[in-house]
Amino acid sequence: MAHPPILYPIIQILLLVCFTAAYSTLSEASLRALPGPGDDFNIKTGKLLSPILQPRVPGTPGSIVVQNHFIDFFKTTLPAWKVELQNSTSKTPATGDREVPFVNLIVSRDPPWTTTGYSSRLTLVAHYDSLSIPEGFIGATDSAAPCAILMHTARSIDTALTAKWEKMQADGKDKEYEDQQGVQIFFLDGEEAFQTWTATDSVYGARSLAAEMESTAFAAQSTFHNALSTISLFVLLDLLGAKNPVVPSYFQTTHWAYKKMASLEKRLRSLTLFESSPKKASPKKSSSKEASSKKAPSKKPSSKKASTKRASKRDDTVFLPDFDKTGDRWLGGMIGDDHIPFMERGVEVLHIIPTPFPRVWHNREDNGAHLDLPTVADWSRLITAFTAEWMELEGFMNVNQTSSKNSRDHGYEEPGQIIEKSEL
Repeated sequence: MAHPPILYPIIQILLLVCFTAAYSTLSEASLRALPGPGDDFNIKTGKLLSPILQPRVPGTPGSIVVQNHFIDFFKTTLPAWKVELQNSTSKTPATGDREVPFVNLIVSRDPPWTTTGYSSRLTLVAHYDSLSIPEGFIGATDSAAPCAILMHTARSIDTALTAKWEKMQADGKDKEYEDQQGVQIFFLDGEEAFQTWTATDSVYGARSLAAEMESTAFAAQSTFHNALSTISLFVLLDLLGAKNPVVPSYFQTTHWAYKKMASLEKRLRSLTLFESSPKKASPKKSSSKEASSKKAPSKKPSSKKASTKRASKRDDTVFLPDFDKTGDRWLGGMIGDDHIPFMERGVEVLHIIPTPFPRVWHNREDNGAHLDLPTVADWSRLITAFTAEWMELEGFMNVNQTSSKNSRDHGYEEPGQIIEKSEL
């Protein structure tokens, strides 16, 4: 029978309990086997990142070029992944009565024996559109680099997924309930406001996709009652690529997942697998600077001086410092982003966005030259490790995988407040 909507939170809790009980960590050997990005994040010639480093305003030629970049990558490099487009149009404050097209890309891999409605999915998310103003805005951290990181993650786990699922079928374990877990990536369009961030001038693509997924009902006997309910965790990457990011734990309900990622970061650093750590740092001095201020929420005093002081003292502060966070001071409601339409519908969210925002946020300096590429490479390893753990890929990550050299060995160029992303 179909699951009544009132049972959805109960089903989510039961699935979460089952998953956390089965969760196993990656071994040191698997962490060392994680492939690095190599040349793929080179800002001029990198196969993953460089094609995204151009203006990508919805409905413009640049947006279409980047859409095709994603499609070509998965069709040619990762043909086992399913590629879908979700289209919508909307009027905007900047275009009047003219409808602007928005195109979301959804790429996914499920266990080969599953059918629609029977597999949950870890959902990795970034927006690929860029601001319309200032003209020529690139948005390297916002969010070209996060998109490239997700492409790298998909490629890094692809062989391991195949090996795991083939072994499960060979061992007759392909019908076990707890292993019906797939993975999907959303490249979302229309996150940026065209004029001023409001509930109706922002997250155009996310609003359309969340509504469509909620209304896409599955067969009555399915494990999940609609497409939205298959999302086991919504991991949103945004504003990543500046040096020394600090990402708080925003939501108490997903703090356990934050701790899993924070633990992986600690282990990767201890194995000297993070390129932005002092022991792995490039001899060249980076010109990237940390953000200096935050436009305070209406109920909070400004913390500009404190944020600047903290940033100035950090050379190797961890990306995810809130492992031991307790209490009720959770900042999730203060930042508007693509997770909002999904969270409003009951989806659990892990928001990976730094506070304070990068110094280059929403200005012309948010370009490839101001990315800290060792940091981008580290995020790619961390997100890959988190995804591999979630997908239970221990023992499979070293199958036909070869770790890449550090980014500084591949010709990477060195990079030359919080305001609202927006605040709600």
